[in-house]
Amino acid sequence: MKKIFGICMASGMAALLLGSCSKQIDDAYLNPNAETVKPIEQLLPGIIDNMTCSFSAAGTNYGTTQDGMYLGKYIQFWVQNTASNQYDALGGVIGNSDLLGNVWAMHYYGQGQNLNRVIQWGSEQEKWDYVGVAYAIRAWSWLTLTNTYGEVILKEAFNTNLRVFKYDTQAEVYDEVRRNAHLAIEFLNRTDGNVSQANLAIGDKYMNEGDVNKWKKFAYGVLARSYNQLSNKADYKPDSVIKYTQLAATTNAENTYAKFSNAGPTGTFHFWGPQRANFGVQRQSKFIADLMSGVNEMFNGVNDPRAWYILRENPNGTFKGFRPTYGLETAVLPVANDRPNNFWGGLNAVTTAPTPDTVRYVYQNGPAFPIITACEMKFVEAEAQYRKGQKGLALAAYREGIRLSMDMLATVYPKNVPEARKITSGMITSYLADTRVVPADPNQLTLSHIMLQKYIALYGYGVYETWTDMRRFHYTDTETATGLQVYRGFELPPVDRRYVNNSGKVVYRCRPRYNSEYLYNVDELRRIGALDLDYHTKEMWYTQP
Repeated sequence: MKKIFGICMASGMAALLLGSCSKQIDDAYLNPNAETVKPIEQLLPGIIDNMTCSFSAAGTNYGTTQDGMYLGKYIQFWVQNTASNQYDALGGVIGNSDLLGNVWAMHYYGQGQNLNRVIQWGSEQEKWDYVGVAYAIRAWSWLTLTNTYGEVILKEAFNTNLRVFKYDTQAEVYDEVRRNAHLAIEFLNRTDGNVSQANLAIGDKYMNEGDVNKWKKFAYGVLARSYNQLSNKADYKPDSVIKYTQLAATTNAENTYAKFSNAGPTGTFHFWGPQRANFGVQRQSKFIADLMSGVNEMFNGVNDPRAWYILRENPNGTFKGFRPTYGLETAVLPVANDRPNNFWGGLNAVTTAPTPDTVRYVYQNGPAFPIITACEMKFVEAEAQYRKGQKGLALAAYREGIRLSMDMLATVYPKNVPEARKITSGMITSYLADTRVVPADPNQLTLSHIMLQKYIALYGYGVYETWTDMRRFHYTDTETATGLQVYRGFELPPVDRRYVNNSGKVVYRCRPRYNSEYLYNVDELRRIGALDLDYHTKEMWYTQP
C-alpha cells in the first residue's frame, strides 16, 4: 500500500490521487451489495424455467410441476398406488414441510426481483418486448399464486426494507393481475427502441422463441382466465371473458409451451419424466378412466381416442383406474392384467419405466409442456357463452375446443402411441359427429358437457386450472338446468376417509410456504387463520358469491 500511495502522491494532484486510488480499491474489492446490471437475455430463461420447475443453486423445484403432482390428486387426475395417501384424502401440508409451497417460492423468490430487474433494465435499454414479456409472466404468476393460496402478500411484496409482510385480499390480487396483463400488451405492442425478435428469442428460447404475438395472446389468455374464474360473483362479466378468449390463442400454432433441452444435467429434464423418477407411484384415477372409456354416464358408450395419448392402457388393452385413498385396490381389480400400467408404460406393480422407451405425452423427459392453449380458451368461451344464454355460440366453441384438443395431441404428442391408435382426421370427424358427445341441438348442451370435456382436454398439464374450476363448482355442485352434478361421476373420498385435519371438509387452498412465512411472518398468518390445522379447507374468495 505504501508503494501505491507513494506513486499517487508523486503526481501532486490530491483530488485525482484520491479518486484514482479509490478506483483501484473498488476494482479490486467489489462491493457485493452494489447493483450489477446483468444482461436481461440471461435472466429470462431462469424466470421461464420457474414456471414449471427451477433447478439451480439458488433454488430447486420452484414452480408448478412438483406441487402439481400432489394437487392433481385433489381433482383425481391421478392417485397414489398406496392406500390412505394424505393428498388423495384431500389433506394439506403439516409440520415443517415446504411441499405445496413451490408456487409461493416461484413467485416471490425464483421470479420476484428477477422480473423486477427485467422490467427496470429493459426499460432503461428500451427493450420493450422484454418488458412486455416480464409483465405477462408476472400477471400469470399473480393469478396462479392467489388461486393456490388465497390471501397473499401484494402491496409489500418486493419491499426489501421489510422483514415481515402484510397479506392482501384475493380481490386486490385479481386487480393486479389485470393491471400487469394490460401493461404487458401495451409494451408488447411497441416497435420502437431496441425491440428485436432475434434478440428476444435469445432469452425466450424455451417458450415462445421471441414471438411477440404469442406473448400477447398469452396475456389475453390470463385476462380471460381472470374473468372466467369469477363466475360465482354477482358482477361476473361473460362479455369480458368472451372478448379476451377471442384475442387469446385460437389455433394450436398459438399455444404457449414450456420446453426442456432434455440433454442433462438433471434440471434439463421434466420433473414428471422417468429420468427424474418422481412420478412412478402415480396411477390414473377411476374417474378419468371411466370418462374416456364410455363408462361415465355423461359420454356413455363412447371410447375417446385421446385415451391412448394421455392415459395408460392395461395389459388387456383397456382403460381402468383406481379410487383415491384405496391404493391399488386389488379387490376391485383382482385380475392383474386389468390394472393400469404406470404413466411411463411399466406394469402396474412397478414404479420405473421399461426399456425400450414407451413414455408418452407430458410424462416424457422433455415434452412440450402446455401453459395456455387454444383448446382451453375455447372451453372458457363456451362456458361464458352458455352462461350468457348464447347456446348456439356455446356449442360452436365447445365443438372447436374438442377439435383443438384432439389435433394438439395428434400433432405434438404422437411419440410411442401405437400406430393403429394414432388420431386421424377421420377419427376427429367421427368423434365430433357423435351426439352423445356433441349434441345436435344447442339447447341440449349442458355445463356438464363443457366442464367434462375441458377436464379431458387439460388432463395432465392443466392441474392448476382444473383445480380452480372444480373449486368454483365446489367439486360436486349440481346444474340448475338439469338438477345433476356438473362433474358427473366425480366422487369425493368418503368423509371417513378424508384427512384427519379436514374434519370431513374438502380442500380449497394450500397454506403459504413454511420456510418463510411460518418462521418469520407468524402474526400475519394468525390474522388470516393460517395457523389453523384446517386452513386448507377455508373457501376461497373467488369461489364465493
